[in-house]
Amino acid sequence: MIRIDNLVKTFGSANAVDDISFSVPEGAFLVLVGPSGCGKSTMLRMLAGLEQPSGGQVQFGDKVVSDGQKGWTIDPAQRDTGLVFQSYALWPHMTVAGNVDWPLKVAGLGKPERQARVTEVLKMLGIEALSARYPNEISGGQQQRVAIARMIAPRPSILLFDEPLSNLDAKLRVEMRTELLRVHRATGATSVYVTHDQVEAMTMASHVAVLNHGKVEQFGTPEELVQNPATAFVATFVGTPPANLVPISALPPARAAEFPPGASAMYRPEDLSVSATPVEGSLAFDFAEASPVAGRTMLTGTQGALRITAVVDAAPRFAVGDKVHLVLPAAPAALFAENGERLS
Repeated sequence: MIRIDNLVKTFGSANAVDDISFSVPEGAFLVLVGPSGCGKSTMLRMLAGLEQPSGGQVQFGDKVVSDGQKGWTIDPAQRDTGLVFQSYALWPHMTVAGNVDWPLKVAGLGKPERQARVTEVLKMLGIEALSARYPNEISGGQQQRVAIARMIAPRPSILLFDEPLSNLDAKLRVEMRTELLRVHRATGATSVYVTHDQVEAMTMASHVAVLNHGKVEQFGTPEELVQNPATAFVATFVGTPPANLVPISALPPARAAEFPPGASAMYRPEDLSVSATPVEGSLAFDFAEASPVAGRTMLTGTQGALRITAVVDAAPRFAVGDKVHLVLPAAPAALFAENGERLS
C-alpha cells in the first residue's frame, strides 16, 4: 500500500531523511520510531504531502504521489490520507460535531450524509455525548478522540499519526493505544504512526522502522527487532528493558580474549543473575536502582558510563552505591563491531 524508494529530504547541507527505502502492505500498522531529530516526523510530513522530497519517490498503491527527482508532489487534499497532529489542531470556534463535519463539507457531501457520518464516528470513538461542546470544554483525551474522529470521517485509506499521545498522562496513553488500534482495525486503513516511545512502537505495530540520523537502522516486525537486532543501536533502543551492550574491554580478561578488538557483547536482561558477592563470570557494578516489574525485579547497576540492567526473580536488598555483582551467561546473545554492525 505504501512504497518508499530512496527517499531523501535535505535541509541546507544536512539530510534529515537519508536514502530510505521500504514498503508495507495494505492494512499494516507501521510505526516510525527513533530519538528526537532522527527524521521520523519529516518522513511523515512527506507522506502527508506537507514536505516535498529532495530525492526519491513515495507511492500509494499503484500511484506515485511524490517524486523528488522531478520536483513535484500531489497536494495533501488529493492523497486520500488523514492526519492527526501532536497538538490535535481542533478549531476552537466549532463544536465537536462541527470539527468532524468540516472535512465532509469540504469534500462536498450533502447534509444528511454528513450528519449520519458524524454520528457514526462520534459513536465509534465514544464521544457522541460531547457533540455540542467546544474543544475548550472537554479534556485532552476527549480532544484527541475528536481529532481522530475528524480524521477518519472522510474514510481515508491511509491514516497518519504524528506523536498523537505525547500530551496525555501515562494511564490515558495506555488506554488510547488500545483505542487507536481498535479504530485502525475498524477502518481497515493503512496506518503510519510516529513516536519516540519504543513501548508504543512495540505494542502497536505490525511493522517497525527504527530511524537514527535520518537512516533506517532496521525494518521488520516488533518480534524481529527484539530477537534479532541488526545493529547495536537497535539492540539498545528496543525492548522493555532493552538489551545490555558491554564493551569487551569491560569483560573478564579470559572472556574478552574470545572476541575481536573493539567489539561489544549483547546480553539480555533476563539472562543475567545477581549476587551480593563476586562469583565466576560476574562483573562488579555500583547499585543504582531496583523496581518491581510483573512479579520480577528489574535491577540496574553502573560502572562509569556503562549502565547494565538485569531482570531477576529475586535480588538481595541493596542501597545506592553498594557493590552488586551481575553474573553474565557463558555466551552473549549477539556480538557487534565497533561501528555498530552485527557480527554474530
